[in-house]
Amino acid sequence: MRWVRTSAVIAGIVVAAVVLGAAHYVREQQKKSYHAIQMTRGDPSRARAAIRQYGCAACHAIPGVQSPGGVAGPPLSGIADRLYVGGAVENTPDNLIRWIVNPKLFSASTAMPVTGINESEARDVAAFLYSR
Repeated sequence: MRWVRTSAVIAGIVVAAVVLGAAHYVREQQKKSYHAIQMTRGDPSRARAAIRQYGCAACHAIPGVQSPGGVAGPPLSGIADRLYVGGAVENTPDNLIRWIVNPKLFSASTAMPVTGINESEARDVAAFLYSR
């Protein structure tokens, strides 16, 4: 009988740890989203629609986007921690937004196409990427 109580206590501790860990993860994601919104003036909740519409995931693996994840372009995880966008320009919110709209402004030889995404949609995508 003692092992049943011990097992129940251990199970309770494990459940509590999982719940606390999940709550911490959610708080961290909320902080990242808040900062990304402040930096870009975009809405990350609208980004998935633009990412689908403009085919971003055809070339890039994008965290939080269900797709096969293309390999023509680099994975877009950890954008907030990178020094450069496209290996061509300093990683600032304005540069990332401008790169998403027209990468040819920064690098005529980039393989990334001009997709037709507008600045507002690019702000949303930038906010999404910075929040990941």
